[in-house]
This record gives sequence, C-alpha cells and structure tokens, in this order.
Amino acid sequence: MFNNQDKCKLVLDNVNKVIVDKEDVTKLILTSVLASGHVLLEDVPGTGKTMLAKTFAKSIEGNFKRIQFTPDLLPSDITGIHIYNQKEEEFKFRKGPIFTNILLADEINRATPRTQSALLECMEETQVTVDETSFKLDAPFIVIATENPIETAGTYELPEAQLDRFLMKINMGYPSEEGEKEILTRFLKASPIESIRSVVTTKDILEMREEVKEVFIHPSLIEYIVNIATKTRNSVDISIGISPRASIAMVNAARAFAYVSGRTYVVPEDIKSLARVCFAHRLSLSSGAFARDNKEQIIDRIVSEINVPTEEWDK
Repeated sequence: MFNNQDKCKLVLDNVNKVIVDKEDVTKLILTSVLASGHVLLEDVPGTGKTMLAKTFAKSIEGNFKRIQFTPDLLPSDITGIHIYNQKEEEFKFRKGPIFTNILLADEINRATPRTQSALLECMEETQVTVDETSFKLDAPFIVIATENPIETAGTYELPEAQLDRFLMKINMGYPSEEGEKEILTRFLKASPIESIRSVVTTKDILEMREEVKEVFIHPSLIEYIVNIATKTRNSVDISIGISPRASIAMVNAARAFAYVSGRTYVVPEDIKSLARVCFAHRLSLSSGAFARDNKEQIIDRIVSEINVPTEEWDK
C-alpha cells in the first residue's frame, strides 16, 4: 500500500455522510479526481449533483465555485477580464470563477457553444489565456459539470471536442426506497453538509496523484484496452470510435480506480467497470444505431466480445 492510499476511505466515508446510496458514484468521482480528470454528471434535477460537488470540495479542503450556465453567459464571465484602472492608468486582470480547485459548471448545456469553448483550454491545459496572456490555474483543478437530459428547450448539445475533455460521464440515478428514506431522515433538521469538515488537503490530493502514477498495469491489460478501442473503430454501429486520447484516459482511470480500491495494480475488472463511464460518451453512432441501442449498451456488447486476459496482475 502507498503512503496516502488509506486517505481514500476517509474521503469516501466523509462524502457518504451527505450523499446517500451513491457509493459507486462517489468512488468514480474520487477516481476521476486522482486521475486528473473532469466529470460530467447527467440526470434529472434533484438527484444530488450539486450537493455531491459541494461535499467533495469541502472534503478535500478545496476552493469551490459554481457557475450557473445560461444562454447569456459570456466567456469572460468564466475566465475573467482585463479592467482599466483609471487611478493607476493601467489594465488589471480580474480573475473569473474558473480560478478555483473544484468548479461546478451547472447545466453546462444551457450556454452557447462559444461560452462552452472557454472551458476547453482550462480543462486540457489547466491554464487560461486572456488577451494573449496566460494564467496558470490552481492545482488540483477539477470541473464537475451537470446537464439535464430531459429538457431540450434552450439547450445546446455539447460538441464532441468538449465531451472528449471529460474523463467520465456518470448518470446519478434515483436512490433506492431505503436510500430515499435515509435522505429524508438526514434532512429533517438541517442539511448534513453544514457539519462536514475536510478530511484531506489539496496537498494530499496532489501526493495521491503522484502515487497513482506508480500503480502497476500489466502490458496485457494495455493490449486489452487497445483491443476495445480498435473494436469501436471497426463497428458498423459506430461512425467515430475511441481515440488514442480516450485510451490514455482509460489507463489513467484504471490505475486511479485500483488505487481507490486499495490495490497497487490494475485488474481486468477495473477496466470493465470503467468502460461505460470512460468510453460511451466519446462515441458517435451511425444513423441506424440510434433506433436500436444506446452508447452504453454498445460499449457493453463490445467489451463482452473481447477475450479477457488472464495473468498474475501484481508485478
């Protein structure tokens, strides 16, 4: 076990004090954070997407900011703007809400493509360029974006280039009946997030990220990921398959998932567990496939058709 690996349980337990019946989603988001990836949460309003992002930020002692995406939101509202200071007779840069550790981009698909594109450089290179001047973002920097898949009026579909910047796309889903009873009980007096305290620091997160890079992944599992990617490129149901960037993302996610699971090495089940959330949103389907299957089902089928390697996974 690595020096900081036991801190994963501290974070998960802390978040689960607020978020009920979503241990799998919580684990995926921590995996994405440790893999230096961003998350797109998709589900109907009221399923806890915003609460989850806030709880994570408080758990890791990180700065948290929220942007409500609307059609009139401008790129400068996100990145910041140079303002002329008459007293000093010079322009001063006023930082936008992008300068934080965890950014909640709420209802991201309600902003115009021009505004959405303001996030591309931030998410890929962790920097902002305004008027030919680049500013480095704080580390760690994580975008947790939400979108409502039901309402389409006044929304803009996320372009493929932006979807590809998200390491994972996760559906929250409704809680079980028992889980919903627990939610109602917890919120009888006050929101439990008010009593949440940080259990790790952002420095701990950065150290954990370095340890994730040391998690062992067997060459046959690298080949397994490549085989899945190749299959998506040759499928008649898919017009645009998995890119090499997506394959790299899977390697990073699989190592982080193994780390969160308490292992120092990746196993095939890690890749299988992550295939839907890491690969499905990156596919573009052929026209006939829309009527038959969704992207998750196609990924499930492709993964089931590929032979799973059998090795001693620990080096």
